[in-house]
Amino acid sequence: MSNQPDNEKIKPDTTEYSKVWIEIAEKSQRLISEFVQRQQVNAKTSSPADPLNIGNAFLEMTRQMMTNPAKIAEAQVALWQSHLLLWESTTKRMSGEAAEPIIEPVKGDFRFKDADWEENALFDFIKQSYLLTSQWMQKTVSDVEGLDDKTAQKVDFYTRQFADALAPSNFVVTNPKVLRETIETGGRNLVNGLDNLLQDLENSKDQFRIKMVEEDAFEVGVDLAITPGKVVYQNDLLQLIQYEPTTEKVFKTPLLIIPPWINKYYILDLREKNSFIKWAVAQGLTVFVVSWVNPDEKLADKSFDDYMRDGPLDCLAAVEKATGEGDINVVGYCLGGTLLAATLAHMARSKKKKKNKQTVKSATFLATMVDFEQAGELGVFIDEEQLTQLEAKMNKRGYLEGGEMAATFNMLRANDLIWSFVVNNYLMGKAPFPFDLLYWNSDSTRMPAAMHSYYLRNMYLENKLVQPDELELCGTPIDLTRIETPAFILSTRDDHIAPWKSTYAATQLYKGPVKFCLAASGHIAGVVNHPAAEKYSYWTNPKKPEIPENWLEGAVEHSGSWWPEWEKWLKKFGGDKVDARIPGDYGLEVIEPAPGSFALVRLR
Repeated sequence: MSNQPDNEKIKPDTTEYSKVWIEIAEKSQRLISEFVQRQQVNAKTSSPADPLNIGNAFLEMTRQMMTNPAKIAEAQVALWQSHLLLWESTTKRMSGEAAEPIIEPVKGDFRFKDADWEENALFDFIKQSYLLTSQWMQKTVSDVEGLDDKTAQKVDFYTRQFADALAPSNFVVTNPKVLRETIETGGRNLVNGLDNLLQDLENSKDQFRIKMVEEDAFEVGVDLAITPGKVVYQNDLLQLIQYEPTTEKVFKTPLLIIPPWINKYYILDLREKNSFIKWAVAQGLTVFVVSWVNPDEKLADKSFDDYMRDGPLDCLAAVEKATGEGDINVVGYCLGGTLLAATLAHMARSKKKKKNKQTVKSATFLATMVDFEQAGELGVFIDEEQLTQLEAKMNKRGYLEGGEMAATFNMLRANDLIWSFVVNNYLMGKAPFPFDLLYWNSDSTRMPAAMHSYYLRNMYLENKLVQPDELELCGTPIDLTRIETPAFILSTRDDHIAPWKSTYAATQLYKGPVKFCLAASGHIAGVVNHPAAEKYSYWTNPKKPEIPENWLEGAVEHSGSWWPEWEKWLKKFGGDKVDARIPGDYGLEVIEPAPGSFALVRLR
């Protein structure tokens, strides 16, 4: 061992430091040049100055705020007092005295996970100062009176986006973990981070996208979506996969799954340990799933009618051909569930005219909205001004680019899906972790212009789906109150896409028997929760009060996954056991192995 003092051991190599910082300067210059060029290109397009329609909302907030100067002064005093308390607390810590924190991060805020945020008095002060200020900002704007609900929601949402962006964890000198990495590597992490940033900038098209996972981290059909099955039917909009049985006997009634077309179907078949599809097959179900096409400009005119006709209606007929059974259990996930509800209303109207040979024996809705009155934070992005701009953009291309939809969803959880990657990729200079869920999340899909415009305008903006006979699809007026199909409705407690109190509204619409179940966690993790994981919990209540809070008050909590609860319910509609069905052995021929060619199309 060397006898050199510690300070000699860690003395930096000034020559190496100089090289690194020169490299940082060069790459920063290149980055600025790339950014300026991109701005010049974008400036040539007729993009609006305020595409998110934020300005008017904040102008109105400011106008209302200025009508009550006393309240502004009160808010300023409150901020000053909280920071005074923080100074006193920090002074005590600096003097060696014990001091309780003035404010602490909320549970699950991983931005301040590093031990130095608590143990180091300086970083603890920075952390608490930020938390106090951001909390004050949020409270101040939320307390402004005289704003309509839409404006208040928009102001609140974008204030939080601003506060999240300014978190000390997002900057080199105020993030202890990044600062240590910078010192230990001589700034090499920042060089690597600039390389990552330049690569993301070069790979982005109209909209900047942060790499969440390496392109070669997984391969669909090899690492993901590997449950054995065959494509047995296809049209312009979808491929229908029938899965190979793993039991000798199966329930007579087959199961059709309709996922959303906003993402790929294999969220339900990621890997063996978390595959809903594989688990359902193992329960003795003959499982079919829709794999939607990733559309281009050729499908620009495909309408919501087309998605119903070529989607559930065509697939119900195909499942009957593949199994000989006209009674079919159907699962709809998210937007797939919205489409399922509209289809059931169509079939209820058409039944009297004997247009439909198939019968949906039971319907399962996973994280599905049909009443969009309280659509959650997604409603921030949908108003007349933004929708008009979006329609103009879609009509030029023929579709909504997949990355634009992904960016919207990422903003709903900015700290997890934006800023954590800024820190990891650009400040720490590391490659993103190979996570199956994030690979799926990055495997985005386009939306046909006609269909997407119809969906956003008629459902999100005008909420016509719950208004009897306001919409007509495939030649029939749509009235959800005509649905008598037994329904299992699953919502998730922390869903930021389909808030559970909004999805609960369906319990008051459908006229058939309804079982409502609330799972812990969010839109994905709450749904894709294999029983073997022994994670989370769920709530049940046989009553259906009008107010969702009243339902929860009387609900019983159960540990673990909701899947077995659903299986027990579904068995009532499964029928007798029959010999297992092999794809291609009955009325439909095998086209190609699962996951099929539609699922393999990945946008770059």
